[in-house]
Parts: sequence; C-alpha cells; structure tokens
Amino acid sequence: QVQLVESGGGLVQAGGSLRLACDASGRYLAYFAMGWFRQAPGKEREFVASISWSGTNTIYQDSVKGRFDISRTSAKTAVYLQMNSLKPEDTAVYYCAAARRTSWGETRTELSEYDLWGQGTQVTVTS
Repeated sequence: QVQLVESGGGLVQAGGSLRLACDASGRYLAYFAMGWFRQAPGKEREFVASISWSGTNTIYQDSVKGRFDISRTSAKTAVYLQMNSLKPEDTAVYYCAAARRTSWGETRTELSEYDLWGQGTQVTVTS
C-alpha cells in the first residue's frame, strides 16, 4: 500500500489561512477517492472533505463549506486542503486518507470507508 504524508500545518490567528498537502511519494492513486479528516483534543475524528478520483466531485462538512477547498493534482499523486477564514474551532490534527475501489466520480464521507491514513499534521488557530 502507498504511504500518505501530510504537511502544511501550523499556528495561525483566527481569520488566517493554511494550505495542507498530502503526498503519496509520487505514486499514482488510481481509483482512490481522497479525504481529509480532523480530530480535536478530547473529540472523535470527524469528516472534513472528500474529492473523487476524477477530481471533479467534492463534498464538505457543513461547518467548513465555503471556507475550505479540497483539490488534487492532475497526476493524482497529491491532494490539498486550502483552509480560509480559519476559526478556533478548526483547531485539530488533520489527517489525509485514501479510499480504494471507487468509481470515477465517487466521494466518501465515513471513516470506515477509508483504507489508508497519514500520520496527521497539527493545525492550531488562536483567538
């Protein structure tokens, strides 16, 4: 299985922006839907966003809709999460994940649907 590595996390003030990246070491993620999840201290891991293998279909958690944007390279080797208008409630460890055996335009939102996970990157938003 491929290895996913997240980067781009950091400390920002409320209203700021960060761009997270998930690299698959140059490996082509054929027919993999990709997703971002996050886990805040004392809380369970929750869905943030997903993008289909085609790169044309996306879905977002309601709380980040309009603020976050998920995308992937045309080569399908990396996925990104552009986070704008960050709020303290966005503070969490963000995880990149891959779901195998998806169709051209399928996205996935449940933890159980993902097969591969990165180690996470910390995002801290101060007020």
